[in-house]
Amino acid sequence: MDAATLRKRPLSVKTAAGREGRTAPEAELGEPVSPSARLVEDFYIIVLMGASTPLNLPALRAGIEAQLARYPHFRSIQVTDKDGNLRWAPTTVNVDNHLIRPTLDPAAVAANPDKAVEDYVASLSTLPMDRSQPLWEFHLFDFPTSEATSTAAIRVHHSLGDGMSLLTLLMACTRSAADPTRLPAMPPLPSRTGAIYQRPRPSAGVLAIVAWVWSFVVLAWHTVVDVVGFFATILFLKDPHTLFKRVNHAETQRKRIVHRRLSLDDVKFVKNAMKCTVNDVLIGVTYAALSRYHFRKSGGETDTGKEIRVRSMLLVNLRPTTSLHACVDMIKSGKESHVKWGNELGFIILPFFIGMHSDPLDYVRKGKKVVDRKKSSLEVVFTHVAAEVIFKVFGLKAASAIFHRMISHTTISFANMTGPVEQVEFCGHPIVFIAPSGYGPPEALTVNYQSYVNTIMINLALDEGHFPDYDELLDDFVESLEHIKNAASRLGMHHRKA
Repeated sequence: MDAATLRKRPLSVKTAAGREGRTAPEAELGEPVSPSARLVEDFYIIVLMGASTPLNLPALRAGIEAQLARYPHFRSIQVTDKDGNLRWAPTTVNVDNHLIRPTLDPAAVAANPDKAVEDYVASLSTLPMDRSQPLWEFHLFDFPTSEATSTAAIRVHHSLGDGMSLLTLLMACTRSAADPTRLPAMPPLPSRTGAIYQRPRPSAGVLAIVAWVWSFVVLAWHTVVDVVGFFATILFLKDPHTLFKRVNHAETQRKRIVHRRLSLDDVKFVKNAMKCTVNDVLIGVTYAALSRYHFRKSGGETDTGKEIRVRSMLLVNLRPTTSLHACVDMIKSGKESHVKWGNELGFIILPFFIGMHSDPLDYVRKGKKVVDRKKSSLEVVFTHVAAEVIFKVFGLKAASAIFHRMISHTTISFANMTGPVEQVEFCGHPIVFIAPSGYGPPEALTVNYQSYVNTIMINLALDEGHFPDYDELLDDFVESLEHIKNAASRLGMHHRKA
């Protein structure tokens, strides 16, 4: 089949009659759809990827068929068994049904190609996916934008996998641009490889053993506090109203999905100066950006030290830190069937502080303090187990209602992912940027960071009517990092003088 016969459409998607798929004979059934996947059944992931070359449709089709379409959830649909339970069932994949070339207004593309792509991707947030086939699509734009020669918007239903498993899949389906015969270089493992509360060696001394015992006391106390906060959020605890809080909780609001580049070198410079982590810096940048936007738009008090406390739902991967490397190694050796795909998620309720600080580094200090506190808690494990128990005891409808109620009582969703550390090729296309985001959570704003080579992409998914000036919010992220980096530079100069 040549490129001309690929699916072309304006802004429409074929929908299946049943929301939860068709029924199927027992022989066709695969593994059950996990409780975590059922809870995110209204959530979708969208990844924008830009290439430095024009679109090569035959190569793209062949590459997807040989690589992506062989993975279990990408060649399965969700079906209902005789007991009414949702399960995965293998199906025949016609790759051409998943490659979509939108019909866009030529005048709009000529006037502003970036806006034409952005408008189309926003339209996807109001359109369902065809549940009679595997829940993934490639929307292809074969014209240059300010960032790339060609662009693909990949839409994937969240039930196919969480961020960690989909990142693993991306790694497995790309090749190094420097050497297309090998997989791209992996992100480095974290410096700590042992358990957080690993027992000290007998030779470590009495004080080390006392500190180890005390860490369990702190762990237990923090976990109890977080669990109480978890139930309070479900029952009554709501964030205060701010410019970031959705007023109308209708979940059909169109999402505008936008991004902006940040320098990974700048982030690492701040990390080294502050002796913290990249994640600490990014949370600090988020605090600063939201604060700049809030006080500029609201005209509210900007007294130093006065803060508004809101919260974010932070989805956390429960796989061990070494699993990405292990999974890619298995795929490399042809054992991809042994890889555990799907969703292995818990979540934490992460405080965010909107306030003005005379020292920009205070945002990073605040972020580090919050993250360090959350590391000393089993909140993420508890929420994962609680979600599965609630699902099994009360059923999907009750579990979904509780889950959405909890999210609607917070203000934003937040995530941070580490991507390839060298330039990659996807089906022969050298990739110049990767920008993942998504829609579905009943919140007005989702913040997602994704690193790729020497950049970090800040990706925002916003209620279109709520943030008409989203470009200003993106500028606030860029300017906040610049202010924090400049302050870190002055800190380094001060230390050298001392």
